[in-house]
Amino acid sequence: MAAKNKFSSRTGVIAATVGSAVGLGTVWRFPNEVQDNGGSVFLLAYLFCVLLMGIPVMLAEFSLGRGSGADAVGSFKKLTPDKPWWIVGAIAVVASYLILSFYIVVSGWTLDYLWLSLTGEISSVPEGVESTAYYSGIMNDAITSGFKPVMWTAIMIFLNLFVLLRGVHKGIERMANTLMPTLFVILVVLCGVSLTLPGASEGVDYFLRPDWSKFNANVLINAVGQAFFSLSLGMGILITYSSYYPKTTRLGRTSVTVSSLVFLVAILMGLIIFPAMKSFGIEGKTEGTALIFVTLPQIFEHMHMTYIWALLFFFLLVVAALTSTVSLGEVVIAFLTGRTGMSRKTACVVIILPLLILSAVSSLSLGPWSHYTLFGMTIFDLLDYFTANIMLPLVAIAVCIYVGHILPKSFLEREMTNNGSMKSLIFPALVFVVRYVSPLLIAIVFINKIIESL
Repeated sequence: MAAKNKFSSRTGVIAATVGSAVGLGTVWRFPNEVQDNGGSVFLLAYLFCVLLMGIPVMLAEFSLGRGSGADAVGSFKKLTPDKPWWIVGAIAVVASYLILSFYIVVSGWTLDYLWLSLTGEISSVPEGVESTAYYSGIMNDAITSGFKPVMWTAIMIFLNLFVLLRGVHKGIERMANTLMPTLFVILVVLCGVSLTLPGASEGVDYFLRPDWSKFNANVLINAVGQAFFSLSLGMGILITYSSYYPKTTRLGRTSVTVSSLVFLVAILMGLIIFPAMKSFGIEGKTEGTALIFVTLPQIFEHMHMTYIWALLFFFLLVVAALTSTVSLGEVVIAFLTGRTGMSRKTACVVIILPLLILSAVSSLSLGPWSHYTLFGMTIFDLLDYFTANIMLPLVAIAVCIYVGHILPKSFLEREMTNNGSMKSLIFPALVFVVRYVSPLLIAIVFINKIIESL
């Protein structure tokens, strides 16, 4: 692989990989899961699942990408050329593109809210208007009004195209090196402000003090799902990005660092939201979009310098959205350039520009076209359900089987030890977990989600 298609430093490796994982799911899905699953017991269950499932599966994907130096499909073709395991990579590539087609719509909402923060609309509730109704109205306009969300989605598509056209080093790596430190600084600042609010300790207590009476099997199942999606497992992203890793990259250290930073983002989000909610007496479920676009603006409304906090937070969301959507696009671009010999410029255009139509359809399915449904779901919801609950778990289980049972044991050992140049104390345990524990946990979540939908 050409040098220009490699990350140039360990910082770039970490920043780009963390950027691919720290998306809107971690920022708004995690607090919702915490509140729905017993508070801090979910946090501990999530940590357990990151350690027992997230890191091992991440290492399995890292080994495929770095060991083959190829894209999500090419890695399987190169390592087992005479067997049809490449189909697993193909499913991952298709899943990434389908996710991108609706995820970039959500990214457009964050861009819209950043603009509303800049203009001051988010920080100024008209006199005599109830704040929940006001922010709910803004959210509905941003999501269901038709042209407006399509316009912001298109802008986000062109931002992605700009980054991806610049390549792996000048585009993805430079973006990550700049934006990821910025994201963490904003999180720390917002966390510091939230923790100094009156009565914030009650929210901290809720978030960090375990109430074991609330622990049950469903909490663990949901924690597996959160760990799965917050680490970008099964999407081909980790395989693709690790193919850009230098051969000197320590995969074990990288997986622990990335997982720790993603977990840190989840912790910081909890320490921003729950203390502020308790301080201002804001109750109710923090459900998905309402948490981000209704509850949090209400919190900012109660704080001094509302304009600044709203601006910082929605800029944070745009950063998280951009780094994640770029990584999804890179999976498909790497596939095209690697499998067809297409130039990167052509591949970027071929992959990104059709989203102007595909993502517009997803966006409109939440508004003017919401009456068009398949299996009782809008196009947006159907894509979300099919990718998250079927395609990604299948890919992750297949990766575990492939690395744990199909490839020789020496392959994973070589990747973990950088061809024997270093020792890996966790290797025996890792092999066992990848072979048996991780696929079992993922299968439990997969089956549970299917049963829930019946």
